[in-house]
This record gives sequence, C-alpha cells and structure tokens, in this order.
Amino acid sequence: MQVSISSTLTILHDGQFWIGICERRDGALYGACRFVFGPEPADEDVLAFVCGQWGRLDFRMRADGGEEADASAASAVAAGGRNPKRAQREARKTLEAARHGVGTKAQQALAAAYEERKEERRADARTRREAEARRVFELRTAKRKRKHRGR
Repeated sequence: MQVSISSTLTILHDGQFWIGICERRDGALYGACRFVFGPEPADEDVLAFVCGQWGRLDFRMRADGGEEADASAASAVAAGGRNPKRAQREARKTLEAARHGVGTKAQQALAAAYEERKEERRADARTRREAEARRVFELRTAKRKRKHRGR
C-alpha cells in the first residue's frame, strides 16, 4: 500500500502581517494551520521555521468530506412528507455547497480547526464551572455542619 504525503507552505501578506498557510495531505486526510511571521520573513527565517517548527504544528487532520456531502444529500431526498421537487432542490443546493464550499480548502480546514478548538474551550469551561460549583457547595455544607455542631 502506497501512501503519499505532501506539504505546502504559502506565505502571503494579509494587510497587516505576513502569514504562512501550512497545508498537509496524508492519503485521504487533509489539514491546515496558520502561522504568523510578523514582518516580512527572509529566506533564512522561512528555512528556520520549516526545519525547526514544522513538526510541532497542529494540522487537525480530517477526511476530505466528499462522502459526507453525498450522504447528507441522500438523506435530504429520502426524507418523507415533503414536496419531492423541493427536497431535490435542497439536496442539490447542499451538495453544491459541500462540493464548492466557502473559501479554499485551507480556509475550510482552518475554520474547522477553529470550531473544534471552540468546542474544546467550551467543554473545559463547563467542567471548571461545575467543579467550582461543587467546591462552593461542599464549603457551604461543611460550614452548615460546623454551625450545627456549635463550632
């Protein structure tokens, strides 16, 4: 079995900073991340980045998503109780949006990674909030017990 891995680095100016869009394709997986260089990087800076930091980048590899779009379109058509022409129109629109998408593949991968990190932050915040609520409750019940015992 032959697996091909390819990586690209695109450096561009976004109006304020020079950024690098790092893309990686590993078989059917695709991932991208963004690195801010700041001022215009020299060739030595780019080489140092690729040699020193490329292995530490978080690409958030995902499948290309072609099968997911087909499945969602098929489920939209199979949904009963609706006008079949409307279902077909919605399925076509979903399929075209999934096929073309908004932005480039790198932009879509960056957006997906951002959403994933956002969900992780929300989950972490929720667990911290629950732990703090448990701690406050324990303190309150301990104080109530101490007062009941006359301390």
